[in-house]
Amino acid sequence: MTQEAELLYRIVQWDEGLLQSAGKMAAGLLFKIKCSEDALCHLHLPHCETKDALLVDNRLSVVHIADGGMSILEPLEITDTHVVVKVPHLSAFGLVWDIVQRFLNITLPVNGQVLLFIRPPDTWPRGLYVFVLQENIPVDQVAAQQGDAEYIRIPAECHLCFGQSYSVHCEPQSFTIQPKNAQFRSKYGPNFHPTFEVILTTIPEKLTLMVQDQEGNEVWKRELYLTGPTMELEQRNIPAEDSVPEEDSVPAEDSIPEEDSVPADDSIPAKDRLLLVRSEFVRRVSEPVLNQLLDKLLEGHVINDEEMQSATTKTKAAKARDVIDNVRRKGTEASSVLIAALCDVDPCLSRVLNLRRSKHKKMTKFCH
Repeated sequence: MTQEAELLYRIVQWDEGLLQSAGKMAAGLLFKIKCSEDALCHLHLPHCETKDALLVDNRLSVVHIADGGMSILEPLEITDTHVVVKVPHLSAFGLVWDIVQRFLNITLPVNGQVLLFIRPPDTWPRGLYVFVLQENIPVDQVAAQQGDAEYIRIPAECHLCFGQSYSVHCEPQSFTIQPKNAQFRSKYGPNFHPTFEVILTTIPEKLTLMVQDQEGNEVWKRELYLTGPTMELEQRNIPAEDSVPEEDSVPAEDSIPEEDSVPADDSIPAKDRLLLVRSEFVRRVSEPVLNQLLDKLLEGHVINDEEMQSATTKTKAAKARDVIDNVRRKGTEASSVLIAALCDVDPCLSRVLNLRRSKHKKMTKFCH
């Protein structure tokens, strides 16, 4: 920046026809940028090239798209992680490969990532979604399209080659994986679908997940620990096949148990109790209740003004996810404050979710 100014950007879809007519292919996301005139002078666009690939001349460039036309900008500098370009005037900017150079050096790998998402606890059978993508695709862009599936934070880096087939394997081997293999292709949205699905018919304590290339070489391997207090409680709550109640004894979906019949299990951490009811909370909570909860969380110093403002700009479902996930990440004491606030603001919903305030609730001020 040459001066202090507000900069707004959003990700837009590439016009593949426009790229192909110029002999180019997308090498990153396309950013639509707005800013005060002359305030922005340089852009640093993230790339996914390895150090060996960067030795190839004329491999990367930046396109500037405005009013249906496209111009090619030569980089000022290419670092190990970014392509630096001077900004002539603002519109859409994106990183591209030269198709000929890409084809001539197709065996050179790119920096990739393997992203894992797990289906919500109330989904059966449980499953893992496996995404095999380029490194310069932001995780939040993928996560935004996965609904209630939760991102598993785990080292994701690997090297991948375009056009090569990859497969997923796991130990123990008693799980279904589909498809058997998939070709790695350049893709930068707008939709991000799982490359593989691992169907977990049982929940093991530990799962080893591997990605292999078409020659059987291991390109990525990690160990996942899927059990813990939350998962153990979830498995305990899944009824056995021979214990399903008679049809006329099954309670209605929205039936509310008597308060005295709801077990108050303080031995389960509050953040784990919130995780177990996350999907139902997002589905059932109303907009007015969410706003009251945000007020109470702000007053209790669980969230700050910036988090409050961020949440209020979102849709109801996104706001609900933001509230419960943000508080869970702050730990058990913050989660207890949210549960107590829900009991005050919406006693009916708290009973439906089996959430009751802790008998020994401890108030804490949370600093940011």
